[in-house]
Amino acid sequence: MNMNGQLIETLSNSLIFQEYGRAYTEATGLPIALRPVETWQLPLHGKRKESPWCALMSAQSRTCGACLQMQEKLAQSATAGACTMTCGYGLSETAVPVKVGENTIGYLQTGQVMRQKPTEAGFERALAQAAQLGVVLEPATARKAYFATPVVAPRKMESLGRLLGIFAEHLGMKGNEITVRTSHAESPVITRAKQFIEEHHTEDLDLGQVARAVHTSMFYFCKLFRKATGLNFTDYVSRLRTEKAKNLLLNPNLRISEIAYEVGFQSLTHFNRVFKKVVGQSPTEYRSRLAMG
Repeated sequence: MNMNGQLIETLSNSLIFQEYGRAYTEATGLPIALRPVETWQLPLHGKRKESPWCALMSAQSRTCGACLQMQEKLAQSATAGACTMTCGYGLSETAVPVKVGENTIGYLQTGQVMRQKPTEAGFERALAQAAQLGVVLEPATARKAYFATPVVAPRKMESLGRLLGIFAEHLGMKGNEITVRTSHAESPVITRAKQFIEEHHTEDLDLGQVARAVHTSMFYFCKLFRKATGLNFTDYVSRLRTEKAKNLLLNPNLRISEIAYEVGFQSLTHFNRVFKKVVGQSPTEYRSRLAMG
């Protein structure tokens, strides 16, 4: 699944979409779906308030293929805004694009309705259309399903399209929030690595040890760690140890040499050099400033 597909799946499972979907279906009596740009399924199939006729047709593999072709055309025609299209059986569906920035990530879709009250002539045409596709229907069952199709006047359908358009904008904003949050989300490997370093920073820690702890190669871990933190492994550990040392320097009873070894430095000289590089002062100067403050 591509990134847009994952985003649509996340939005479909979000509370905002679930609540809106229930309210929309209860208010209009129509199904609603949030579908990806490319789909090999009928978006409204299996949804609450699915049209009985469409449910009947969805069970027929040959007519299902024709419906999928219409779904593709509908998506292509709805990239700029709401679009309504009528299938060969006389039922209409409306789709509106859901965008994150300029990128269309999917569509809100509703419909499976007729624009006018179903007629005997329309039913006969629908049967003929099905027969052309090699689909044989039981007449009584087909008749009941066809004449149970909801009827929505064109003007009301346009209003529903505008309503979906407003909600699509909200979903787009939600999608943008998710995208930003995901782009800044930390890799589980980095999270585990930071935790391991935190727990073992007082020891003689090396890159290979941490890479093994998070089950990655040294090369991959080194590249991933620098990208995530902006620091190489050595500088990151040095800064962590320095921050720990700054807290310990608040205790006047601890000697600087004790603090150096306590936070994991292997020599006082190295500690002094790293501390001054990171803080801009020697440990002695930093402690004196704290005392004066």
